[in-house]
Amino acid sequence: MACFLASAFLLVLQTYAAPPEAGFGITLDTVDLDTGLLANVSGDVTTSPPPGTSKRAPHSIIIGVRKGGTRALLEMLDIHPEVAAAATEVHFFDWDENYAKGFEWYRELMPYSYPHQITIEKTPGYFTSALAPERICAMNSSIKLLLILRDPAERVISDYTQVYFNRLENHKPVQAIENLLVRNGALNMRYKAIQRSLYDVHMRNWLRHFPLEQIHIVDGDALIRDPLPELQRVERFLNLPPRIVSTNFYFNQTKGFYCIRSDGRERCLHESKGRPHPAVNSTVLQQLRSYLQEHNRTFFRLVKRTFDWQ
Repeated sequence: MACFLASAFLLVLQTYAAPPEAGFGITLDTVDLDTGLLANVSGDVTTSPPPGTSKRAPHSIIIGVRKGGTRALLEMLDIHPEVAAAATEVHFFDWDENYAKGFEWYRELMPYSYPHQITIEKTPGYFTSALAPERICAMNSSIKLLLILRDPAERVISDYTQVYFNRLENHKPVQAIENLLVRNGALNMRYKAIQRSLYDVHMRNWLRHFPLEQIHIVDGDALIRDPLPELQRVERFLNLPPRIVSTNFYFNQTKGFYCIRSDGRERCLHESKGRPHPAVNSTVLQQLRSYLQEHNRTFFRLVKRTFDWQ
């Protein structure tokens, strides 16, 4: 019933797309616009589509999590000849002003693809959005979802690191991570980076609309250490023939992570990826990890598997 009602609402939006609300604001801390290597992802690069192609709604969506490795996952999946990946984060299902533009607007942002290909888009903000699960369900209740996660405490620090460097580049004041994590001696639960790492809270929302069998969880920490096994699992989940092989990757000693080799080219993620994390006060870090442990255990029960998180 929830999907049916949302489907009806989506139809109304397609017919009567409302203008964006006046004064709608997005703060730096709530946005994860990933700009690395967009030219290397299948996109709409010509005015005339290749013969036999069309723009289609995604068959699979990478729903998150922010700073979990979504860009790396999309870039690596784009190696596969039967994958057409959207070039940008669309934020259709989590931003009201985009959702109001209607489904045709969304579909036009997808890449041209051949009938034998599947279209994939990724927007990390979907995982933590209260509305995205119902809206995606309204579009396609049988869609396959990809969720890449990493150690939630490390994800908090990575989240902070991205915002820290973004603010430096924009000549804005910055704070030490300890000042954001702790307020008046207690963990600062209003800090969005912590909220995003409460995986169990967000997963419950997705499981209200999709069965667990439609959500494949990629181990982001394992993907960094050894990409191939994780990508082979994704190939099987998406019913793709095995085409990604070990020679598609090489370890870049300078950057400290795996880079991609395909179609006679070598490429690495944008320099903003893999930035060194700041040293965090050990007491504060332990306070964060202790708080997250119970949420992690609840998440493990929800997804019926465990992860090697501290």
